[in-house]
Amino acid sequence: MELHFTRTNGPADEAIDQLIKRIGGIYHPEIVREMILAALKAGQEDVNKADLKFMNSTLKEMRFTVKVFSPYRHVKKITVFGSARTKSDEPIYEMARLFGKKLVQSGYMVITGGGPGIMQAVNEGAGPENSFGVNIRLPFEQKPNYVLQGNPRYIMYKYFFNRKVAFIKEASAIVLFPGGFGTLDEAMETLTLLQTGKRDPMPLILVDEPGGSYWSQWLKFFKKELLAHGYISGTDFDLFERVESADDALAKIDHFYRRYHSMRFVGEKLVIRLSSAIDPSRVMELKGRFSDILSPRGGLSLSGPLPAEADEPEIAHLPRLVVDFNRKDFSRLRSLIDVVNNG
Repeated sequence: MELHFTRTNGPADEAIDQLIKRIGGIYHPEIVREMILAALKAGQEDVNKADLKFMNSTLKEMRFTVKVFSPYRHVKKITVFGSARTKSDEPIYEMARLFGKKLVQSGYMVITGGGPGIMQAVNEGAGPENSFGVNIRLPFEQKPNYVLQGNPRYIMYKYFFNRKVAFIKEASAIVLFPGGFGTLDEAMETLTLLQTGKRDPMPLILVDEPGGSYWSQWLKFFKKELLAHGYISGTDFDLFERVESADDALAKIDHFYRRYHSMRFVGEKLVIRLSSAIDPSRVMELKGRFSDILSPRGGLSLSGPLPAEADEPEIAHLPRLVVDFNRKDFSRLRSLIDVVNNG
């Protein structure tokens, strides 16, 4: 029997509907129905057993990720990367520990890779009750750091890409201390997602110790090789910020959420939700300053919630800035958010 995602499967659709009804307590049954169909279709295809095991493990890992993070949706979480080889007597270790402590004092939770070095330092500062650990199973032994041992918010992944999803999807900001290949990989991954709009804007902060050169050398390479050859735009440097203290890193995060709450596309319009209103007199100023990111004959306007946002009643009270965004210049969109937060 050839299966389709449309309701044209006759008895198969009836059997799936009956299963969902019999199990009970299924939220969003239409989506669950398609997931079941996808599994059945994969089973019908002449694929290697390893491919099916890959799909199965991926789905189970992502389900468990959602289960662990869901109770904390109301709390902003900051993902922190850095070297697992940093020693506890190094100044940058104490800086990371202090940063974790300051984050919790400001109402945030932290997400780390759950291992030693910078990760352990941040978890120490935040404490186990405010920490998530998303670790990776490697050919050599990879234990959680002592802060996260036995923690219900600790997840061990088989696949790096699922781990990356958790790191970035659940984060309200990403902070990178000096590190090795893994840290640079996460830096590039996050930058690519922000630059292309595959991830909503958020702070991306590069932390050097005072007088440190790790990230400053990285930025020199960006300017000398990437920018000079036209591989990136000058405005792409607005996607991230470099700091030299825990206080400055925290200040950058707090500023980003000073007024900005969240955003959502409704049709062709970008709806920016704000925690406090902006003066109506500023709209024309913003339109002129950011006319380059507006679609042809587009504009900006203040608004309440649009009808399509009725599925989010918990934020219906928030004022909106509606933007006819061209869906291309995401670094400039980040700059718009910064200016809105400034006022």
